[in-house]
Amino acid sequence: MQLSDRLETISRLDENQKKALKKLNLFSVHDLLFHFPVRYSDISEVRQIAELVTGETATIYGKISKLKTKKGYHSKIPMGEGEVTDLSGKIKITWFHQAYLAKMLHDGESVKLTGKVTTGKNGIYLANPEFETTTNLPIDSHNTLFNKEGFSNAGFSFPFYQESRGVTSKWFYHTIEKILRGKTLDNLQDYLPSEILKKYNLPTLKTALIWIHKPKNKDDAEMARKRFAFEEVFFIQLERQHNKLEYRKNKSFLIQSDKNEIEKFLKRFPFSLTDSQEKSIETILSDMTRTFPMSRLLEGDVGSGKTAVAATAAYVAVQNHSQAGYMAPTEILATQHFESFIQYFKHLPINIGLITGSGCRKFPSKVDPTGWTNISRAQLLKWVSSGEISILIGTHSLIQKTVKFKNLALVVIDEQHRFGTTQRMKLVRKDKIAPHLLSMTATPIPRTLALTIYGDLDLSLLSEMPSGRKKIITEIIAPNQREKTYENIRIEMTRGRQMYVICPRIDEPDPEKELALNVKSAVAEAKRLKKEIFPEYEIGVLHSKMSKEKKEKVMQDFTNGKLNILCATSVVEVGVNVPNATIIIIEGAERFGLAQLHQLRGRVIRSNHQAYCYVFAEAKSEKTIQRLTALKKARNGFELAELDLSLRGSGELGGTKQWGISDIAMEAIKNLKMVEAARIEALRLITEDPELSKYPLLKSRAQEKTGEFHFE
Repeated sequence: MQLSDRLETISRLDENQKKALKKLNLFSVHDLLFHFPVRYSDISEVRQIAELVTGETATIYGKISKLKTKKGYHSKIPMGEGEVTDLSGKIKITWFHQAYLAKMLHDGESVKLTGKVTTGKNGIYLANPEFETTTNLPIDSHNTLFNKEGFSNAGFSFPFYQESRGVTSKWFYHTIEKILRGKTLDNLQDYLPSEILKKYNLPTLKTALIWIHKPKNKDDAEMARKRFAFEEVFFIQLERQHNKLEYRKNKSFLIQSDKNEIEKFLKRFPFSLTDSQEKSIETILSDMTRTFPMSRLLEGDVGSGKTAVAATAAYVAVQNHSQAGYMAPTEILATQHFESFIQYFKHLPINIGLITGSGCRKFPSKVDPTGWTNISRAQLLKWVSSGEISILIGTHSLIQKTVKFKNLALVVIDEQHRFGTTQRMKLVRKDKIAPHLLSMTATPIPRTLALTIYGDLDLSLLSEMPSGRKKIITEIIAPNQREKTYENIRIEMTRGRQMYVICPRIDEPDPEKELALNVKSAVAEAKRLKKEIFPEYEIGVLHSKMSKEKKEKVMQDFTNGKLNILCATSVVEVGVNVPNATIIIIEGAERFGLAQLHQLRGRVIRSNHQAYCYVFAEAKSEKTIQRLTALKKARNGFELAELDLSLRGSGELGGTKQWGISDIAMEAIKNLKMVEAARIEALRLITEDPELSKYPLLKSRAQEKTGEFHFE
């Protein structure tokens, strides 16, 4: 059996299994070996039947009896049933769609079962449990039944895999065991350099694959996961460090700054800069004096003043007879930044352009020097290429081939979480001169995640809020406090303020097709609020399924005060700026990550008016209360992001999918030492051997793992 063998050649697959494996992107023996268990059955998790609680996944030991197969009364689903007894009591077990499992066991056998405790018409039962027979287990002894004595290996032996309809965890277990019993791994070569394995005491690839699928104990499983977590981060770092080296091979514009002129520019801002803003500006301007292009990420909470820092960098670029580009993720944001930059630069003889899919604008207008005018795309592009437009703001339109700058010295990229190498290289001129790059994000990212994802960027942090900003009053609202909360909101609304209402869903679920969850939807909540709570106010709806034109119309009406309340999904999370909106209700708060809740809350900190955030949560678990209390107490988003990582677990961290990082890599993100070690080793290898010519296996694996890894 070879690693490249297709799965259908080693196991007979029906159509449902083929579809399920395709959905999980599993096609070969190699793919299957790297489909790691999500957890293991551990003897320490063993519960007495009398202690079982509905909703939990539990492991029990006991004697099985009353085994039979049947079909569901209404559904005709084939089912297997039985009963398990231990010293504390008994519980029914049911296998849906897997009646044959009841025939694989025999009455009176001792078994270990792991399944979800579920409530049915006749009490609780264990649903679709995984099982192992434990023939030698002395079932009548409390000591052996509920303690670890004598079972350190047997207890930590059964892996559980991510399933898909058609393939069960049990199928993965038996198929992978078949592979491991063969000689497939005998000639397996490790792609990680031996000196790295030795330095960090990591198991070899062959050992790690055996330990992760068939660990003898908890330590083996943890060592295997540590190895694969390290290598995931290491490969990301290799790509990032290689990209950084490649980008720095380009020359850039030598931008000099005049301290007195900068001070005059900053004095015109309607606020005083914070210490971290001043420090960030100083660092950025220092980067721009180098001969190679700057690659810097500016992280800062919503409202911390990132745009002012970017405007200062753009001002210095323009003073050096060069151009600046500012790229925003949406047309709404691009338009907002265009209007902000007009305020920053209106006292200077500088032309500012806006380019989006909807049209183009230029400031100042010849007719009205204090305002802007609509112009044709062709005219704007002509002025950009001639250098007449000093600052161009736009969406991704900014990096299209048709947009040609005369001297683009600075590119600011707002909320583009991964502006990849391919996109970045589009900015490099034919003469190998590249602009300085400043990326900005308001997404609170744990430090370890930032070091990994933005390994090719230098980091700056805005850790303070501008003076005069009042702290948002955040309240966790119990269901019985709703009416009183609405009364408090009405008082603020009568003062002319506006409100966001954030809901986890767009529409109510179709009961015929979907499970009816107790989750508020934006569309239904807007109707309810208009009918029952705030009939005197105009209420709009905003969500991702609306057309771009409708979204912009709703946001424009809300910004202009035509709408008093906006019911929305988390589509308003990034960058929307309505200073008069000082109240936000977040429904179903337990369904959002802490960092996302913090960003949503940040929508109402755009002015010096007192802002309020009312958090409605239905779940009453201790974990939920702990998380939401942290939201109330935390000083900034970065503190919350770190807490979110520790409380929610790597696989649940809000937004991890957008980073393109696997769950096992997210485990490494929790470990700062591991991330720093991976970063150090990647930097060392790329510095010594940029094309990894001494490490052909590593190079080959790196190219498999990372889509953007390009060697010459």
